[in-house]
Amino acid sequence: MRKRDILILLAAVAVAAAVALTVFAGSALPTGSWGLSFRQEGQAPIGNAGVDQLKRYDAMYIGDTQEKVLYLTFDAGYENGCTAQVLDTLKAHNVTAAFFLVGNYIQRNADLVRRMAQEGHIVGNHTMHHYDMSKICDKEAFSKELKDLEDLYRETTGQELAKFYRPPQGIYSPDNLKMAQELGYKTVFWSLAYVDWNNDSQPTREQAFAKLLPRTHCGAVVLLHSTSRTNAQILDELLTCWEKEGYRFGTLTELFETA
Repeated sequence: MRKRDILILLAAVAVAAAVALTVFAGSALPTGSWGLSFRQEGQAPIGNAGVDQLKRYDAMYIGDTQEKVLYLTFDAGYENGCTAQVLDTLKAHNVTAAFFLVGNYIQRNADLVRRMAQEGHIVGNHTMHHYDMSKICDKEAFSKELKDLEDLYRETTGQELAKFYRPPQGIYSPDNLKMAQELGYKTVFWSLAYVDWNNDSQPTREQAFAKLLPRTHCGAVVLLHSTSRTNAQILDELLTCWEKEGYRFGTLTELFETA
């Protein structure tokens, strides 16, 4: 084979390899719902996207897995009469949490939202209408969902909304993550949660602890729903358990500083 032919062949192989890598990279972070696989009690779960994959989009689901720190977050699509108790408990433990809110929550519960801000909690963006954002491909429409909530929060509290985004229902796409990043947002998934959102079938205290405590791990981003009556009732005991185990509570700002 002549040298020229060898060079052409090598070039073709390089192009094919580059294409294959591009295809793989594109499929490595598919559109879907955030999910976790717990392999061992007390150890960090595996997410359906890796830490390094998410970093490209300023997204995280877990912190330093060698440090006994927890990042407490709450999602709130509506008010169920439990948030004041949650805030009371957080204040008693001197714990700062993050609340991801939607538009109707802020509109209907302005006093609670102002209390969150006044007591030092982070309020993050859960979008204006809690749509499946993976179906919104237009950047202008995506931006409006986040910016309308920013405006509403500013009108309600006089403060700027923190630039943390949690996709409704944990449904995401690479394009969504990129658009959020371009808007200056950091996307926050989670590494510890349980089925606490169904108010027609709330877990018992025993069921909640059986799910949460064995899966607690260093660097956990904890997702709870402030609509849960069970969460409001057990939060004091839960925080006490974590504190006795040597955990401290960090903020989302700190979480991304460790990235």
